[in-house]
Amino acid sequence: MRIVSGTLRGRRLNAPKDDDAHIRPTSDRVKEALFDVIQFDVEGRDVLDLFAGTGQLGIEAASRGAKSVTLVDEYAGAIRLIRANLEKCGLEEDRSIHVVQSDATAFLRRPGKFDIIILDPPYMTGLIEKSLETIIMVDKLEFGGIIICESVEPKGELDGFVSKSYKYGKTYLTKYTRNE
Repeated sequence: MRIVSGTLRGRRLNAPKDDDAHIRPTSDRVKEALFDVIQFDVEGRDVLDLFAGTGQLGIEAASRGAKSVTLVDEYAGAIRLIRANLEKCGLEEDRSIHVVQSDATAFLRRPGKFDIIILDPPYMTGLIEKSLETIIMVDKLEFGGIIICESVEPKGELDGFVSKSYKYGKTYLTKYTRNE
């Protein structure tokens, strides 16, 4: 795992240990594709990396100039790995980066909005659908904001959003842009 672009380009990140089934890192190929889809939308924006795992997607956003990055995961092992990767990149004391150990739904119910929300939960758990429902219900996304989901199947339409799906091997990226 490495940072693809930006100020931290080429930095290698720590991967989860082989026995840690709770964390499934996004492949470099899919991560590069994800950021190709949102490349002009990251700089100066508030980014939420929900189900952050290794932290690589949030760190990539920080490297590309995000104004702030919030990395959320409920698993303590993931939080340790995120903190180790932030330290490896020299970002452990960056006040624009926030690491939160929390259940995704509970976090989404907290006050605050984001410009970009990245959803990459464990596959086939229904967590994308539950998270999308909560994001809309609690109005967590700024007007014109983007939700991008990584999954094994394309996601459907959402009222008030323009959507587009992209396929990379066996992985789908679905981008929702809030238009209301």
